[in-house]
Amino acid sequence: MNAVMDFPIVLAPLGMLRPCATCVVRRTSVCDAIPEADLARLGATAIGGIARPGTQFIADADPATSFFNIISGTARMYKLLPDGRRQITGFANGGNFLGLAVSDTYAFSAEAIDTVRYCRFPRVRLRMLMRDFPRMEERLLKFASTELVAAQEQMLLLGRKSARERVASFLLARSRLVPAGQRSPVHFVLPMARGDIADYLGITIETVVRTLKKLRDERIIEVTNTSEIEICDQAALRCLANGSHP
Repeated sequence: MNAVMDFPIVLAPLGMLRPCATCVVRRTSVCDAIPEADLARLGATAIGGIARPGTQFIADADPATSFFNIISGTARMYKLLPDGRRQITGFANGGNFLGLAVSDTYAFSAEAIDTVRYCRFPRVRLRMLMRDFPRMEERLLKFASTELVAAQEQMLLLGRKSARERVASFLLARSRLVPAGQRSPVHFVLPMARGDIADYLGITIETVVRTLKKLRDERIIEVTNTSEIEICDQAALRCLANGSHP
């Protein structure tokens, strides 16, 4: 089986991708700009896709011919430095829209951490949708503004915060992404490896592991099966993330 598969939404195999009318992320994505009566056109515009774990589906500097709306799963966005080091710039989850570019090429690479399901919108088709449905362009601008704020927060994270503050900020940010009905803001899963967290926070894997252990020893968090996190003391974690003492 190919690591990346595309298929028309209207012909999507049963169970592989929900149609637009029942899509679990439509209300929180750019697709919410399309009225119910026109969802068939939305489905005809999009191309469903699946990226298996470890598979790259956006390549830095490649022609930006499509936009990607993540339906489920988690992807990492990253850039490779000239010396081979990797800087992860963010993680994308259900409802995130990737591929917005001010130039004709992608500004980052995207790789599936676990199985990622997405809708791919060819740029030409998306422009036609935005022409006929102006609210979609408004939603895209809102997403672009959110990405700008996230980039500014990342600059603060890397430039001013200590390792402990970075890890605490990361855990709080991930806790706010828990979908309704899945765990809770104090008990959630980290799908990414410790190395991914390190590359995102600009610290070493050893520092990530040591900091998580320290937070656990202080009973601020609990770590289960390496991927499950439970926040035991939200106030303390929030104070730590903000640079103040609990």
